[in-house]
Amino acid sequence: MKKICIIGWPVSHSRSPLIHNYWIRKYAIDAVYEKTEVRPEDIISFISGFQAAGWTGCNVTVPHKETVCAALSNMDPSARRLGAVNTLYISDGKLRGTNTDGEGYLASLLQAYPNFDFRGARIVVLGAGGAAKAIIGALSDRGVQTITVLNRSKDRVAGLQKQFGPQIRPGNPQGNANSDLQCDLFINATSLGMSGQPPLEFDLGGLPQAAIVSDIVYSPLETPLLKLARARGNPTLGGLGMLLHQAVRGFELWFGVRPEVTSELYELVAADVSKAQA
Repeated sequence: MKKICIIGWPVSHSRSPLIHNYWIRKYAIDAVYEKTEVRPEDIISFISGFQAAGWTGCNVTVPHKETVCAALSNMDPSARRLGAVNTLYISDGKLRGTNTDGEGYLASLLQAYPNFDFRGARIVVLGAGGAAKAIIGALSDRGVQTITVLNRSKDRVAGLQKQFGPQIRPGNPQGNANSDLQCDLFINATSLGMSGQPPLEFDLGGLPQAAIVSDIVYSPLETPLLKLARARGNPTLGGLGMLLHQAVRGFELWFGVRPEVTSELYELVAADVSKAQA
């Protein structure tokens, strides 16, 4: 039996076991996926003893995504570029790391809006943290026209410009009715608006009505930002799709089977999120 886990501190909130064990049952794979709490000070020893402990693969969540990089000598270009790993797998006898957050976001967007045209698209991203960086990296590879980053730290935005190119530009982090919001896709890539986090207070007044408003937060399933966008007539995209799609490649790397993100899986995880909110 193959053993897979997700590590974090804490990790009790993770829905990854629900997702992967659903696929394990669906594809009749002899495996188990479980949660494993790893303290930050223990992450190096966990990685060094990974294969000896019998693990086949692993997902990595906060606060370990960046720390794991320091303990790995084998990372694919996506993880190396982002300086963050969210998936561990074994190939050719070696422990390797990758990052699937960016591709998970794009797959979620295209499942909901299959005709979205990246070429020449104008994107606005709120935030410049790890999730924002992964999404910006994935978008920059798809030939978008501009990615306006709204973040209080000018240094972080400058770092993104240096890393991903001149299509990255700074914007007003408070949001207003100026050209910053003239876009085709608006993404909240922060944790603001998440259950237990401060609310996201943002003025969408300058946003075109055709612009898709997207939130990577999935708890609650419809954030206040998405409710506001829907009320003003904008198409919306919640964060649960990204969570489901970022899991696909890891499962494929571990088991050699590329799983589907179906409406049944979406409803299963959505029900679990809603139950936790009740």
